[in-house]
Amino acid sequence: MAWESYAVILAGGSGTRLWPLSRQSRPKQMLRLLGERTMFQLTVDRLLPLFRPKRILVVTGHEHAEELRRQAPEIPADNFLVEPVGRNTAPAIGLAALHLRRRSPQAIMAVLPADHYIRDEARFRAVLRAALQVAERGFLVTLGIRPTYPATGFGYIERGEPLGRFGGFMAYRVLAFREKPDPATAERFVASGRHAWNSGMFIWRVDRILEEIAQALPDLAAGLRELEAALGTPGEAAALRRLWPQMPNISIDYGVMEKAQEAAVILAEFGWNDIGSWAALLDILAAGDQGNVVLGTEHLGLDTAGSLIFGNGRLVATLGIQDLVIVDTEDVLLICHRDRAQDVRLLVEQLKREGRHEYL
Repeated sequence: MAWESYAVILAGGSGTRLWPLSRQSRPKQMLRLLGERTMFQLTVDRLLPLFRPKRILVVTGHEHAEELRRQAPEIPADNFLVEPVGRNTAPAIGLAALHLRRRSPQAIMAVLPADHYIRDEARFRAVLRAALQVAERGFLVTLGIRPTYPATGFGYIERGEPLGRFGGFMAYRVLAFREKPDPATAERFVASGRHAWNSGMFIWRVDRILEEIAQALPDLAAGLRELEAALGTPGEAAALRRLWPQMPNISIDYGVMEKAQEAAVILAEFGWNDIGSWAALLDILAAGDQGNVVLGTEHLGLDTAGSLIFGNGRLVATLGIQDLVIVDTEDVLLICHRDRAQDVRLLVEQLKREGRHEYL
């Protein structure tokens, strides 16, 4: 059987992880953090050598669809699947799977977030090719990143018995998915050598993921079946608007992968980072004098070290500081210690409680 490979880019998101630059109307994937291309455009760029534009689908919200189409005009407009409201990754993946099943009963889909950083793109594509081979055998495949430190901000995957070597990469059965750990547990995971970071990238046959959704999430499966009946008809848009808000708000990890019996993991090293905080840019980008990273502005620094300065065009001057994150936007100035950068979300939550939506 000849399998047809597709990529599905998940480009939703509410825009809080890199606040105050990232907002609900302008989430991380739409930002230029690493150069002249946005995170979404960089994701498309690294996929094009492996997937033709017509084989790339994008799932996004209605508030972002027009801008993303503009950023990637090579992808057919009909390949942008627009959610009326955000319903998490399981429904988004189910929606893409329905559309792919209409195109090809022998479709395999690689599900990839729109906002990850990958340094070695050629090796990333080689890992994807290997994962497609494993997926052909019916496994739900995830890419596990070899941990370089005991991170508490990522979930972990515990590997079991080996399945063999595919395209030069070892694949293993998944023994268990582990939630984000506390520091002591993270240290045990890394020391064991059996755990990898969960990258949130998945590869599987369309028929297999729909089977697993039907078994693990029957309510979602029922909604998808009703929606599938309307695809390609004049009533498709109305059915999507009616059914989508009723879909369960659940992630594919929690809803399906943690229960799946035929899950596999390929261990990968290609310079991955999900840029989950401002401090991550200090790990990714080349630092200048005194270990500082300066973006979007002119910086005058004396006795300033280990800091990120993201500006809005005006001069940022610092004196006698170390290990800070400074983000200057049109309406908000953020200053925090780099060790607290993951907690920026707490500020966003406080703004929500206070109803200050103009800053969200």
